[in-house]
Amino acid sequence: MSAQLQEAGVTRRLLIDGQLVETERTLASLNPATGQVYGYAPEAGIAETDAAVAAARRAFDTTSWATDHAFRAHCLDQLYTALRDNVEELRALTIAEVGATYTLTQGNQLEIPFEIVRYYADLLPKYSFREDLADVEFRGRPHRRWVEKEAAGVVSAIAAYNYPHQLALAKLAPSLAAGCTVVLKGGPDTPLATLALGEIIAQHTDIPAGVVNVLASSDVSVGERMTTHPDVDVVTFTGSTPVGRTIMAAAAGTLKRVFLELGGKSAMVLLDDADYNSSAMFAAFSIVSHAGQGCALTSRLLVQRKDHDAVVEQVANFLGMVKYGDPADPKTYMGPLISERQREKVDGLVQRAVAAGAKLVTGGEKVDPGYFYKPTLLAGVDPDSEIAQEEVFGPVLAVIPYEDDDDAVRIANNSIYGLSGGVFSASEERALAVARRIRTGTMSINGGNYFAADAPFGGFKQSGIGREMGVAGMEEFLESKTIAAAS
Repeated sequence: MSAQLQEAGVTRRLLIDGQLVETERTLASLNPATGQVYGYAPEAGIAETDAAVAAARRAFDTTSWATDHAFRAHCLDQLYTALRDNVEELRALTIAEVGATYTLTQGNQLEIPFEIVRYYADLLPKYSFREDLADVEFRGRPHRRWVEKEAAGVVSAIAAYNYPHQLALAKLAPSLAAGCTVVLKGGPDTPLATLALGEIIAQHTDIPAGVVNVLASSDVSVGERMTTHPDVDVVTFTGSTPVGRTIMAAAAGTLKRVFLELGGKSAMVLLDDADYNSSAMFAAFSIVSHAGQGCALTSRLLVQRKDHDAVVEQVANFLGMVKYGDPADPKTYMGPLISERQREKVDGLVQRAVAAGAKLVTGGEKVDPGYFYKPTLLAGVDPDSEIAQEEVFGPVLAVIPYEDDDDAVRIANNSIYGLSGGVFSASEERALAVARRIRTGTMSINGGNYFAADAPFGGFKQSGIGREMGVAGMEEFLESKTIAAAS
């Protein structure tokens, strides 16, 4: 074990071919609530990446993992149980490394993602990997035909830092259920959270060596190798749209299947018959969830021009109620941004927005120690401006006035993104009529919650390709083989 790992008392290791592995190089993990080093992770290089891919290839090609549906369900059962058994250790790690609040770990940061594993373990016994087609007659002989669904092969799964457990399990569980083998790499800002999943798999499940390999690295060449390696069949990535474009281009050399869950600049539309008080509260507390570090958060609030100022005042009042600080305190609603680099990006976008004519109503300030940023509200935002077009990934809400329903739809669709959105109205019929005109992969009506293991999640336009979770999420990792037999 390296001197840094010994000093920090961190025991997380890479998982490669069934073995928990240390390396000479280490990757520092910071506690974003303090800015201090929390621990160190072993850092993978090209050699470890190649070893992980080779192990995944061997496990796929030479074992029964891809064809033994019952065994895969058994292993997913074990993983679910192990995650539940280790929930408190994972909670402490997630609060310290990710900056997630205690309350969020009871939801989408930790415990709800466990249910993704439960969902696919339960789906496997019910899912039909065969579809019979009608018999045909050809040259005087009957021919039986059917389609079999087979595992796509070796998967490179690359997850972002913001929801490390949810993003990892939304890739890992369906790909394993499909019969694939996996090389998983978490975000370099939260390496320990992802490595913890690897240790649980190695120590508490019967998943065979090589089926799951887990890496940590800040070296961009590792990600490049994972997306271009000739033995990788599928690439699944969650992160920014610019990086997604790069990955898609890199994978083209070997025509890999690419599944991308990328950025968002989602709009929440308040129609003029909405309950402005409840919708303003929803908008305010949504944008500060995990300090705004969520790709599906509604970061644009569209309000009819005549009501703009009144709604802005209500949202500002609710943002003033947000308690931010120590994420380990159960009373804290908002934790820190992940890094000083991210805080600088957020602050730069806010300051440029004000210089471009937006009104800073509240916030726009850094808070030390750690990487906190005050909940921020910008009013009178131009729908074509940078702050209305670029993903901020911070607790910043841009209020944009509109004229009528048609104008609201036009503004909502005025984006390269199409990940999520919401509509508030006293009339569900009217809200649905507007929602169905907005090009986005998920939509909330009057605060409806679509996020669950059985619901496909993904985006239109440059918010991504493919869907995570639900039956569609597993089918991303399946290939169809058509077979005909002459009688």
